[in-house]
This record gives sequence, C-alpha cells and structure tokens, in this order.
Amino acid sequence: MHAIKLSRARLPTTLEIDVTDEFGECRRQAIAAERALTVYLNRHEIVTLMTLGAQPEALVVGYLRNQGLVGERDDLLAVHVDWEVEAAAVVTRHLPEDLQERLGQRTVTTGCGQGTVFGRLLDATALKPLPRTLLPQSVLYRLLENLGAYNETYRSAGAVHGCALCRQDEVLDFIEDVGRHNAVDTLAGRQWLEQSESQGADIFYTTGRLTSEMVLKVAQMGISVLVSRSGVTQKGVELAERFGVLLIARAKGRHFQAIHASDRLVLDAVPAKRPGEKRSTKVARSS
Repeated sequence: MHAIKLSRARLPTTLEIDVTDEFGECRRQAIAAERALTVYLNRHEIVTLMTLGAQPEALVVGYLRNQGLVGERDDLLAVHVDWEVEAAAVVTRHLPEDLQERLGQRTVTTGCGQGTVFGRLLDATALKPLPRTLLPQSVLYRLLENLGAYNETYRSAGAVHGCALCRQDEVLDFIEDVGRHNAVDTLAGRQWLEQSESQGADIFYTTGRLTSEMVLKVAQMGISVLVSRSGVTQKGVELAERFGVLLIARAKGRHFQAIHASDRLVLDAVPAKRPGEKRSTKVARSS
C-alpha cells in the first residue's frame, strides 16, 4: 500500500464581517466560509465544488470515489489543492475508459450547492448487500444527545450542514460543510485515505434532507441506517427501499419518523403519550 501525496491545504471554516443588528449597533459576526474548488482528474475538469475548505483533499477523494471515477485506493497517486487558483489536481494510475460518457450523464440533485450524481451510479448495480442493522429507540435518543457537542461551526456561524459516522450511540467522525453532500463525501474520503473504512460504523447522521443522493452515498459506504433532523424526499424513500436502508427523518429530541422500519426499529423507549394524542400501530417493541 503506497503513500498518497497530499497537499493538506486546510483553511479556516469561518471568517468575521461587520453586521448591523436590529438595534442599529455594529458588531463583528462570524460567518461560514464558502470557497470554489474546481476538481481536475488527470487534467480532465470534473466539477466545481463549493466548500468550507476544512478538509479539501478528503472532500475531493470522497467525491471522486462516490461518483465511481476512482475505483481503488491504490489508483490514487496524489491530491494537490491550490487555493490561489481554486483548483484541486488529482493524479491517478487509471481513468475510467468511459470518462467522457460519464461526464455527459450528470443528474443535478437537490443537494445544497448543486451536487451532481453521474447517471450510471443511479443504477447502483455494484452495491454489496447492506447489513440489516437494528436500531433501538434508546440508542437513537442517546446518539442525538451525543451529537449536540459536535456542530462547532454551526453554533458560531450557522449556514452549514453536518454529517457523522456513528457506531450505535458513539460518534466516530464528524464533518461540517456548506452542503450535506460535501460533508458525506469528505467523511467517505477521509475514511478511505486513512484506510479505516468507516471504523465499523453502522449509522450515518446528517442535518440535511434525506434525498436520493444521500441514500446512494451512504449505501456505497455499506451503512444501512440513515438519520436526519430534516425531512425526506420521494426518491430518497424509493432508493432506501431498494437498497435496504432504514430512514429516520425529523429526529429531534424525542421525536422522529421511521421509514422502512419493518422489524429493524426496536421501540424500547416510547415517550409518554401527550394529552389528546392518538397512536397508530407500533412497529416493534423490545422483548
């Protein structure tokens, strides 16, 4: 296993500007950075990503991997980010033979920052069967509590999404970026570069919508539980059913909406019923 040459061109995720508040007072306010980074694969222009710039090399590698443009870690030789020209140059041993055809089959997704998924990936014929991970309700609640300590950029500046790799209620890795697709790509890239392959993660958390893009990328990482504090889209639901992904949407406090729960959601911590509230059929209870 050879070492990949990395530039490690990390930049601060926030900067300060002058704002005037509702009292007419001027003060300094932290805002999220947003930088353009054009990705070149063996001198072929691939895409321009908008990012905080916190982990640019991991973002680029994760993006290329999730798009199927780099198949094996051993194919990677170097990733060099140069912020002066807002470009990332990636050198690999091999290019896909049908690169130009793939570049012509882009699907613009609903991801923040106009994320793209190349058309052939929507077929997802190469995905391995996902594990049918069980999710106890009590574990979900503990995980949501633990995640509260990680959104540092959001707390100081807002305007970002966060994603996390988790092993039950343990947060293994957490990333913030201006788009949720950037955050998941960065996590995938960092795990690949560090050869940790998700560290046994069995739950993926995102602050953004559960779209088809998010379901596909999480399935590519071999994870079958996807949790979000936001909602879900029709295509996200369809792909989750196809791949066997348990979706947990609108997860805040003690509330959530489980989709494709079947026998995988274990209701072992049901909250007290609110006055006047009706309950429908339960999914599964702990024995």
